[in-house]
Amino acid sequence: MPYDTPKLAEAARQVEICNACRYCEGYCAVFPAMFKERSFASGDLTQLANLCHNCRGCYYACQYIEPHEFGLNLPAALAEARQESWERFAWPAAPARLFQRSGVAMACALVLGIACLFWIAANLTPASGEGFYSVLSHGTMVAIFLPAFVLPLAAVGIGLRRYWREVGGARVRWKHLVAAAQSAATMRNLSGGQDQGCNFEDEDRFSNTRRYAHQAVMWGFLLCFASTSSGTILHYGFGMEAPYGLFSLPKLLGVPGGILLTLGSAMLIYLKLKADPELGASSALGAEMAFVMLLALTGVTGLLLYAATGTSFVPGLLAIHLGAVLVFFISTPYSKMAHGFYRMAALVRDAQIR
Repeated sequence: MPYDTPKLAEAARQVEICNACRYCEGYCAVFPAMFKERSFASGDLTQLANLCHNCRGCYYACQYIEPHEFGLNLPAALAEARQESWERFAWPAAPARLFQRSGVAMACALVLGIACLFWIAANLTPASGEGFYSVLSHGTMVAIFLPAFVLPLAAVGIGLRRYWREVGGARVRWKHLVAAAQSAATMRNLSGGQDQGCNFEDEDRFSNTRRYAHQAVMWGFLLCFASTSSGTILHYGFGMEAPYGLFSLPKLLGVPGGILLTLGSAMLIYLKLKADPELGASSALGAEMAFVMLLALTGVTGLLLYAATGTSFVPGLLAIHLGAVLVFFISTPYSKMAHGFYRMAALVRDAQIR
């Protein structure tokens, strides 16, 4: 059957060979989903691509990789199709192409964000308050970050709607969400569906390191988000303004979150440098690396900002930290961050058809 793009056509070729072989039946969720089908439409391939976690175990187990004439490289084929799908579903499309193709663009956006925040801190009406509110007022922060948070989420929602339509998603029920959440929380598929781990960073050696690094980033991000949310509730609900003490809820959530985010991101950077780039979407490696470095910068500067409380380092650190957070939010629909939303949608769809 005709496919929308050459990358989907190549993914279809490889998936059809895998579907005939079925040696990897006990691997990650991709293969049980694959083996339910006799033929594959574009939507089926998009679903399989976003269900794939690029653990690479199937590649090292495969008897049809090069130099065999079939030349299979399923992790790379699905990674390219997955990357292409994010660009196709993104709205607007132009920023998606920019962020997926070039990590330099993200770095430039970060520099621009920091410069803008320095300008705001220096030129707007003098701030009043304690802690970082003495550098940048609460009202100014809300005016900058509320649109930067809400508008990207709206763009993500448009992309997810397009994805759901293409993969033939049905009405979502509670049991589907629970099953998807359990899979995402444990990241079982990052171990190739097997407890011994995956082969991402060291060929045929099994390891759970990548799984643990992803969990650290995920839980670190969620803790940081919970910290910010709790601070918002304390500010507006109880009139308790920052700065908060070490044993306050924002700090009890934010400090461990920042540590997990930093350590997890550093480990992901190390693993990406160590792994074979030919088994992923090699054209997007720079953008992926820039995104992970942005996560690491967010965690590090957040921890340093807390450690520097009451010192002359606060204004500079605050500008860098808020610049990193601002670029992170703005780039969410177009950077590697989008994969979290699409992968969750793929897990929900998989729960529906299981």
